[in-house]
Amino acid sequence: MKLLQDKILSEGRVLGSDILKVDNFLNHQLDIAFLNEIGKEFKDRFANEKIDKILTIEASGIAIASIASQHFGNIPVVFAKKVESKNLDKDVYETKVYSFTKAKEYSVKVSKRYLNEGENILVLDDFLANGRAALGLKDLVDQANANLVGVGIVIEKGFQEGRELLESKGVKLESLAILDSIENRVIKFR
Repeated sequence: MKLLQDKILSEGRVLGSDILKVDNFLNHQLDIAFLNEIGKEFKDRFANEKIDKILTIEASGIAIASIASQHFGNIPVVFAKKVESKNLDKDVYETKVYSFTKAKEYSVKVSKRYLNEGENILVLDDFLANGRAALGLKDLVDQANANLVGVGIVIEKGFQEGRELLESKGVKLESLAILDSIENRVIKFR
């Protein structure tokens, strides 16, 4: 997606050798018009799939999934919660997800009321690096005996193993921008 690549080059910031910060428009401050274009692109890429719900993980994926939902006919968006809450149902699907960015393992949960057997689920998220979050969301879909129709990622770090891991599990993966490398503060795309 050329528009996304241009946005990354003009507004993204590189930290170290593997961190791309796009918090100016994607995951801290939100550029709503731009997110709308991302939602349209996901709809185009999954146009041949019947999708009942979008699943994401808190917090960065929620805005992306919510705006994309409008392009899929305002289907429900469900997000896996990382934090314990008194108002979360006790009957949940649960899995472990390791965050390399935060160097922490999370127990993520979705109420069994919101993922149902036979539903067609699309997973959307902001980044794919090592693939652990997407794999965790796949596990939740599998626990519900639902169908994972695919995973949509805004920015994939193609130099990390996430794609290989997901494709080895038979996951259809669509990334809007794939970074080939981040070296010497220079971003290269595939």
